[in-house]
Amino acid sequence: MRQALVDVLGRPLDELGFNVPPGTGPQAAASLIAPANRGPVRTTSAPQPATAGTDFCAVTRAHRRLYSTVTPAILHPAVAAHATLGGQLLDATTGRTRQTLAAALAESWMLAGRIEFFDLREPDRAGDTWVRALQAAGQADDALLGSAVLAHMAFIPGWTGQRPAATERMVAARTYGRRGQAGGHFVAWLDAVEAECATRSGDTRAALDLIAHAESVVEETDGRPMPEWMDWFSPIRLAAFKGNVQLTAGHLPQARETLLHVLDGLPHDADKQRTVILGDLGAVEAAAGRPQDAAQYAVRALELLETHWYATGLERVRVVRRALGPWEHEQYVRDLDDRLYGWGAVVSALAC
Repeated sequence: MRQALVDVLGRPLDELGFNVPPGTGPQAAASLIAPANRGPVRTTSAPQPATAGTDFCAVTRAHRRLYSTVTPAILHPAVAAHATLGGQLLDATTGRTRQTLAAALAESWMLAGRIEFFDLREPDRAGDTWVRALQAAGQADDALLGSAVLAHMAFIPGWTGQRPAATERMVAARTYGRRGQAGGHFVAWLDAVEAECATRSGDTRAALDLIAHAESVVEETDGRPMPEWMDWFSPIRLAAFKGNVQLTAGHLPQARETLLHVLDGLPHDADKQRTVILGDLGAVEAAAGRPQDAAQYAVRALELLETHWYATGLERVRVVRRALGPWEHEQYVRDLDDRLYGWGAVVSALAC
């Protein structure tokens, strides 16, 4: 009966009110939760104590916080190794502990995939990683985590203009979102993801409709909090999506206003996102025939990239530089080239 209680509740015996003999350590505690008559052992890991899930989750949470400040090439190996450890531990846990560990494992693989896709620009690798995240979310039976992973997977075809494949993955993401009773902010993020995919396939009208719907559900949210792990989205980041759509649609005054509002409203630790906004502002000014302003925004983005590398931010700067082709002999464009093709930027771009 003690075995069953530990399995179901995912807590050690002493926290459940039982008297644990003095000197009982983790190995003895582990013996109390060893799987009994559950078939052949499929892992070399010893049976794990009931605290394994929360311990693993604590490291996952720390990695999530470090993402905004640690260099991607340094953080990624740690996140991937942690996720590999979680996979090894999963079959050595049961009950609530297993569910907790599986959810944290899904989040770890999702973060590893985010680094691969957005920071390192390795979409094929990110796709394989997100499949692992989806499998772990299934082990945890966490529909919202599954929805988030599927929406991330939509970026892969979406960024290359493969609209049908992106739409199919978004349909699956929304299905899981409904199953997990997603709140207004979560639905708004799904809208924003689909809007970016539509934008990259040239359908800005559909993208603007999706952004409008996202703004309405954010305003009319039912008060349900977002999941703790969903720290990449907020109303100000929704506005960032909107500004990019307006830019692509050619609505330059509106895009400038939106993006300047985002630039003022981003939190202090959002330098990666700030490089993207500066790049989009540069693209706005280049399209508006104000090349010097465009070059200045691009240089500001590159200055941030020297300390907060983000491949997606560099991609936006390159868009600005291509738009400045007619003015490439101007000194301010040459100054931009000196910064863009400096040793640090070139090495970082090739290393990622």
